[in-house]
Amino acid sequence: MTRKLIILTDPGQDQAAAILMILGQRQAFDVLGLVATAGNINLDHTIANCLKLMELAGRPDIPVFAGCPHPIIRPLVMAEHVHGPTGLDGPNLPPPKIAAQEKHGVDFIIDTVRAHPGEITICSLSPVTNLAMALRKAPDLAGKIHEVVAMLGAYFEVGNITPTAEFNCYVDPEAADIVLKAGIRTTLLPLDVTHKMLSTPERLGAMRALGNRCSVATAEMLEFSEAFDLRKYGWDGAPLHGPCVPAFMLAPEMFSGRQINVSVELCGTLTSGMTVADWWQITDRPKNVFYVTDGDPVAYYDLLLKSLENLP
Repeated sequence: MTRKLIILTDPGQDQAAAILMILGQRQAFDVLGLVATAGNINLDHTIANCLKLMELAGRPDIPVFAGCPHPIIRPLVMAEHVHGPTGLDGPNLPPPKIAAQEKHGVDFIIDTVRAHPGEITICSLSPVTNLAMALRKAPDLAGKIHEVVAMLGAYFEVGNITPTAEFNCYVDPEAADIVLKAGIRTTLLPLDVTHKMLSTPERLGAMRALGNRCSVATAEMLEFSEAFDLRKYGWDGAPLHGPCVPAFMLAPEMFSGRQINVSVELCGTLTSGMTVADWWQITDRPKNVFYVTDGDPVAYYDLLLKSLENLP
């Protein structure tokens, strides 16, 4: 069955790879629209990056919507130190010819979910500000969303932006708290699994060798953004976070995890934005997410390559 998707994104090279993976699987995903989110870079750049990706993939028909320019309460924290000043440094992508829609991204989420009750999967690659704002504006949405599958959180290895917090949650923890308390069926792809999906030189070489413009551009993006992670971690490759979300939707058997409670720390001096995962069911808090902790990196990169191969 083809999933109807709304993609929340702030690309970001790894998110660009995730979006292209989705677009390379047209039989599996019907992308109804992208909502650009402030996060890795400011909203103006994330809108432009979404539009560039639609043109790169030959999908100018997919609408892009501007979401919120900052988190619900906090000042925006960005990650230019990883993604470069445009958020999508690496390939030389031309300025987009298409434009974003006039409708606000929050209203697009509300209207689309109401038009397709029980059918929409929210594919979240970014902070969840716009979904949280939609839930606040239209509380009936929680019972109408089919599922949320999100790249968010960390537990065993903890944070990548602070010692305790993962970036997407840290940028807007209040939004994450709203979404995780909404009672929506939710799967989280945290750092625990994304840090096992390493873009080794051999894997990037295989990507580049496909030879089409989308695969070459993806390799160039990841070669740019990996420099920070290679210096930081000293691993054989950089973790590739974003595509874990569509990979889970395409091949859940590739991954493992369990249903647990995850809560978000909002007030801690050293732990703000931490996802507190009750892995051992120590509390009586309700189990609100399927929390993924492991996956098969060989199968993951094979699936990514097959998806990119389907693009121009």
